[in-house]
Amino acid sequence: MTTDVKLKFKLTASMKTVTDDKSAWSSIWARVDNTNNETGFFDNMIDRPVVSDEWKTYEINGYIDQNTKSLNFGGISMYNGQFYFDNIKLYVENKKTGELDEIKLENHDFEKKIVNDKIPDWVYNDTTNKNFSFKLVKDDASKGNSLCIVAEDIKVDQTDIIGEREGYTPQIGTLISMLNNLSSRVERIVKNLDQRELDHLHDEKANSIGALIMHLAAAEKIYQLYTFENRGFNEEEEKFWGPALHLDDAGRETYKGHDVEYYLNIYKEVRAKTLEEFKKLDDSWLAKIRPGYTENNHYYWFHVMEHQSSHLGQILFLKKRIPPEPNINLEKKKKID
Repeated sequence: MTTDVKLKFKLTASMKTVTDDKSAWSSIWARVDNTNNETGFFDNMIDRPVVSDEWKTYEINGYIDQNTKSLNFGGISMYNGQFYFDNIKLYVENKKTGELDEIKLENHDFEKKIVNDKIPDWVYNDTTNKNFSFKLVKDDASKGNSLCIVAEDIKVDQTDIIGEREGYTPQIGTLISMLNNLSSRVERIVKNLDQRELDHLHDEKANSIGALIMHLAAAEKIYQLYTFENRGFNEEEEKFWGPALHLDDAGRETYKGHDVEYYLNIYKEVRAKTLEEFKKLDDSWLAKIRPGYTENNHYYWFHVMEHQSSHLGQILFLKKRIPPEPNINLEKKKKID
């Protein structure tokens, strides 16, 4: 969907949520992707989720403009319950009249039969999740068929919940929740980068994204040794981790030619060791101060956390400045007899 002027759009749907799960909700969403690969308008109703078990009509109002590449939209169901959708409609402003004209959407009212758990003319973005199923119901005679998404035995994602974790003492669990929240963001930001993007250097003094992932792992590794084992790197560890910890020219030379799985596997292995060691400790350990020092163990691991946050910002900066892959035009030469 493209336009040379700014135009309004409206997305509407009839919805209700039937559940005993206090975390459950549903919504519609709309996202505008721009030509520069950035997100324009976005609304997923997170500030006004659908939790009522009565049919109501909900709407999202947004805009597209000259930077728009595509307008994406759909429905969301979260956690356990039965989530009902019907009459999803899209309206776009007519630039001549200023009125909102309805855009024809195939199967917007879910009258087509579901086949092999697939909803005709709609895309489900997680086909591997067997906790969700779809069915058509005649819940309201005036609506004909309605789509009902049934979700069962789904565990609440704790990624964005900062607090205690099972298997850890209270303060350590809270620290773990923060560390894991940051590492999940790092992984999400880099997981789809290819080797060229991971190796890219913004300038002669910059570090590549691949090297920065290794740097995060190396920093966490040295604090593991320092706080859990009361030592630094040995000779063998220094050889492997040194370029990542110190970066500079050695880091720029060492970390290239690898895919993202290479970096993330190392990053995850280090975090697994952190989680394992913290299960052996308690909150009193966090408060301990080494003789001759003013920092306690809690400070060191707070530093690991904010260190990851700092470099996450750097990775985001670098990712946005990776140049597009060059187009190679191989002209077909004419054969000369």
